[in-house]
Amino acid sequence: MRTNAIAGAAGTVLAGTLVAGFLAAPTAGAAQAVPGGAAEAKGVKIAAEHAAKTGVQWQDCPADWGFQKPIQCGFVTVPVDYAKPNGRTIKIAVDRVKSTGTASERQGSLVYNPGGPGGSGLRFPTKVTTKNPLYVNIAKAYDFVGFDPRGVGHSAPISCVDPQEFVKAPKPDPVPSSEADKRAQRKLAKEYADGCFERSGDLLPYMTTTNTARDVDVVRAALGEKKLNYLGVSYGTYLGAVYGTLFPTHVRRMIVDSVVNPAQDNIWYKANLEQDIAFEGRFKDWEKWVAQHDDAFHLGATQATVHQNWENLRASAKAKPIGGLVGPAELIGWFQKAAYYDSSWVPVAQTWSKYVAGDEKPLVQAAGPDMADKAGNIASENGNAVYTAVECADAKWPTSWNKWDRDNTRVDRQAPFMTWSNAWMNLPCATWKGPQYNPIEVTTHKGLPQTLIVQSDRDAATPYEGAVELHKRFRGSQLITEKGAGSHGVTGLVNPCINSKVDAYLLTGKLTGGSDVTCTPHATPVPPKATAAK
Repeated sequence: MRTNAIAGAAGTVLAGTLVAGFLAAPTAGAAQAVPGGAAEAKGVKIAAEHAAKTGVQWQDCPADWGFQKPIQCGFVTVPVDYAKPNGRTIKIAVDRVKSTGTASERQGSLVYNPGGPGGSGLRFPTKVTTKNPLYVNIAKAYDFVGFDPRGVGHSAPISCVDPQEFVKAPKPDPVPSSEADKRAQRKLAKEYADGCFERSGDLLPYMTTTNTARDVDVVRAALGEKKLNYLGVSYGTYLGAVYGTLFPTHVRRMIVDSVVNPAQDNIWYKANLEQDIAFEGRFKDWEKWVAQHDDAFHLGATQATVHQNWENLRASAKAKPIGGLVGPAELIGWFQKAAYYDSSWVPVAQTWSKYVAGDEKPLVQAAGPDMADKAGNIASENGNAVYTAVECADAKWPTSWNKWDRDNTRVDRQAPFMTWSNAWMNLPCATWKGPQYNPIEVTTHKGLPQTLIVQSDRDAATPYEGAVELHKRFRGSQLITEKGAGSHGVTGLVNPCINSKVDAYLLTGKLTGGSDVTCTPHATPVPPKATAAK
């Protein structure tokens, strides 16, 4: 459910030079209880009380973070292991921009998580500094607060492979054509899992959603807030669901947007299989749209023709990588953006159209790696490492290759676009050397206020059923459905039906429009009149 490098992101895991880690981790595959008992609960309370006294020492952001005044940055200290609150600690990077309204308008801090696992929320305050019109009203009431979750970015970052090796291309075609291809991918996945342990084994046992939720509660205390105001997108919805389950009386207002199905048996193996099917449907939606605008893109006048041209492009890139860098894996990595976000419909189609017209440079630049961008490559590798570490630790994964092979072969028959690339991305969890816990039972406990759930019904990364499931589990919640739409992340789109209700909830606490609401879709992208010549 990642947003910047989302669960199911294409590309084969590439093992590189490994550096020895430090601490031994428990044996792989051993299912353990949810990492949350009396000791952890006591540890959170101790850490939060300390953070409330210490606060955040806000100051100008470090130059290499890329945030200018009035955004401020700081750190919040949290235990690595909440069962040992006085033991080893790490620092969670946070930033904020103060509310723009009067003192009487201010309602506190609004904490944001964009998804992942592995996404950084530090850009959230820029929605205020860039004067994004969707956030003008709520910016008057709230300080916008972003943070890097544990293991991410500036918060004790973890790593599984050398970043430059991680981004090298072309990678092997994720769609296997033989048993030998599968064996090669299995070897790469195991090497990646081993690399995570060797480079970051000291943190792997603690890289869980439950621990991140505890970190959020400590951040809440450090901000001086008795109750949390929270906006979570994609994986951030699961983080919010876990937080609401663990700390129901600490929630003031919570919005979850594009929802991970929180059912215990869905986290995370099943979730990725269901995601494959949803991606297939949304990719077809995009192909139909491309065909409707054949006068602009010249990629086929029917969905079937556009799809055949996609298959031809894949086959051609497999035979000879485009620009020596872009093969099938890289193509899936670029084209999947169209299945994630409507905002990518035009750019992806334009890039492809230019390639067909004889200009391969835009496609190579878009889909291929930039080896000179070392900072970006470090961030990309780190995001993938955190994604893997959290999903592998949150739940027990199947260790039988026969099960992986059988399930993915079955799903691939109806959803070939993403299935195998998603499988290889998650396969390190089958040989994970850290502990694997049982997912928390997300449910309503006394004190949990009404929450707002927002979802498009054709979302690929987090299928609609997830929103329905969380709606059932969080009693009194309201579900807003954007019907006939499929962009991932709804609250950031222009749709007055949704925007007005989000504002009303955050500003007044009221869920408007009845128990549940259906909104018509936001505007469909419109291609420019002139693109590549036919």
